Amino acid sequence: MAPDAIVAENLTYLYGDLVAVDRVTFNIADSEILGFLGPNGAGKTTTVKMLTGQLRPKAGKALLLGMDVAKNIEKVQGDIGVCFESTNLYEQMSAIENLNLFARLFGMRNFDANDLLKRVGLGGREKDRVESYSKGMKQRLMVARSLVNQPKVLFLDEPTAGLDPNSAESIRNIILEERERGATVFLTTHDMMEADKLSDRVAFMNQGKIVALDTPHNLKQQYGKRALKAEVSGNDGQLENREIIMDAPETSAALQKLFTEEKVVTIHSEEASLEDIFIQITGRGLQG
Repeated sequence: MAPDAIVAENLTYLYGDLVAVDRVTFNIADSEILGFLGPNGAGKTTTVKMLTGQLRPKAGKALLLGMDVAKNIEKVQGDIGVCFESTNLYEQMSAIENLNLFARLFGMRNFDANDLLKRVGLGGREKDRVESYSKGMKQRLMVARSLVNQPKVLFLDEPTAGLDPNSAESIRNIILEERERGATVFLTTHDMMEADKLSDRVAFMNQGKIVALDTPHNLKQQYGKRALKAEVSGNDGQLENREIIMDAPETSAALQKLFTEEKVVTIHSEEASLEDIFIQITGRGLQG
């Protein structure tokens, strides 16, 4: 069994008297996608900065590919790819020049910038200056740049922010392809559907602590409410809503009554979303 790609042991960081990350412990397996979720100010970015060597923990330690990040920063950073939400591209240069520059910094040989740009949907605009790019195009270039060195661990912060639906789906497919290639993916996002669709496990962070960490399925089973939602036609012809909670002692009788005594127009199953579960656990929303 391969060792865990990322291990956080009691990671702690303070800004003055403010405890931003409070003794956080978790692990991410090799080739796993972890969705890292929480509202602004929860400590997500600070955690990522400690994992990528940008901040040194005040206590605890971060291990990446078996190496202590604080003691092996250059080696660790050679094995990771990072895409932050805020762009930091060289805007006077073309997309090809941006990627080739980073390829040289990583010592990459036989690097094909054109191929990577086509992969993120920027084929045909590769020689244009980045300053002429839209926000979405810059975001796709940031994703491409994070893949230049074929990283073993990929850190993605809101990778589909500002993208149209087709481009966003293309980036999601790339994330899955990277996992299939063998990369471990640390995904920070506010898009709960995206996290649910892509993540092997999700971690909820709130006020500097991880308050839940499990597969989306297990979290829904533990905290969620499964229900059937039905629209029925009333006596006056108006549609009325009915909800039947699943897995309850009265579920069977309620279903029989629904179909024998009411005129069912539509019916569908419903389960709690990750947003619902986060609110239940913390009392606050992911956007709050």
